[in-house]
Amino acid sequence: MSWRVANTCAERKFGSATRKQIIMFLADKASDDGSGIWCSKGTIQRHTELGETTVKRAVRAFLKEGILVETGSRTCKNGFTVVYRIDLTKVEALEPTLEPEIETGSTVAPVQSGPGTGATVAGVPGPPRPPNHPKTIHKPPSRRREAAEDSEAEEILAAYPSDRLRGKAACLSQIEEATKEGTPPEDLLRAVQAYATDSAGFTRAKVCFSDNWFQSRRWQAYVEKQAEDREKAAALQADHHARLACWISDRSPMCRHITAPQVTALLASKLVTQAQIQAAGLRS
Repeated sequence: MSWRVANTCAERKFGSATRKQIIMFLADKASDDGSGIWCSKGTIQRHTELGETTVKRAVRAFLKEGILVETGSRTCKNGFTVVYRIDLTKVEALEPTLEPEIETGSTVAPVQSGPGTGATVAGVPGPPRPPNHPKTIHKPPSRRREAAEDSEAEEILAAYPSDRLRGKAACLSQIEEATKEGTPPEDLLRAVQAYATDSAGFTRAKVCFSDNWFQSRRWQAYVEKQAEDREKAAALQADHHARLACWISDRSPMCRHITAPQVTALLASKLVTQAQIQAAGLRS
C-alpha cells in the first residue's frame, strides 16, 4: 500500500464516482512508484461491489488513456493475473479536486480571517465566532441546469409502471444520485422502459414498487446489458468494416454491394484510402 499514490489519486478528478472508486482501490495495492498492482477484475468487482462489466469498461478506459499500464503477469490458481502500474505523471496531469486559488482583492472593511471573540453580554464573552474565509466563493446553482436535471429525472420516473409508483421524492433522489455517479440519463430511461416492458404481463403484486426498485439499484443490470449490447454491436461493425476493406484492397467484384455511407465510414476509420476507393471503382 502506498499513501503517496493514494493521496495523488484522491486529489485528482477521474470523471465519475465509479472511476474514482476503482482507481482508489488500485492505488491501495500499488508501490510508491505506482507499480506492482496485481489483482483480477473479479477481485476489483468484489471489493468495490460494482458490476463486472462496469469494472472491465473502466479498466479498458484507464489503459487507453495511459493512466494504467500493463507491466506483465503473475500466475495464480485461475491461470494468470495482469500486473498494472499507475502512471503518476498522467494522474498528476488531471484536474485537481481543490478549488483554485483566486485572489479577491483588497476591501475597505476586509472580512475577518482570524477567529472571532464573539459578542459580550454584561462583560461575559460569548462563544467564538467561526471565521468566514475571505477567499470563499459561493457559486449559486444554475436554475436552468437544475431545471433540465429535474426534467430528465421526471421523464425517467414517468416511464415506470404507473400503478406501482411510490415515494416520488425518494425515487427522484435515487435517479439524481445515479446520474451523478456517471450513468447517462438516456441509459437509465431505457432501463426503466425495459423493466416496464418485461413486467407488463406480471400481476400487480409481482411488480416492484418504484422506490424499492431504485433503492436496490435494479436498473444497473439493464444498464450493463445495454453496454454489453453496444460493445457487441461495435465489434460486429468493426468485423464487417474489416471485411469490406479487404474487398476494396483486393478490388473484389463484391465491391458493388458497398454503399456510399459504408465508404464514408471506412474512410473515417482509416481502414482504406481515397486512392483505394477510386481504384475499386467506388465513390466517397
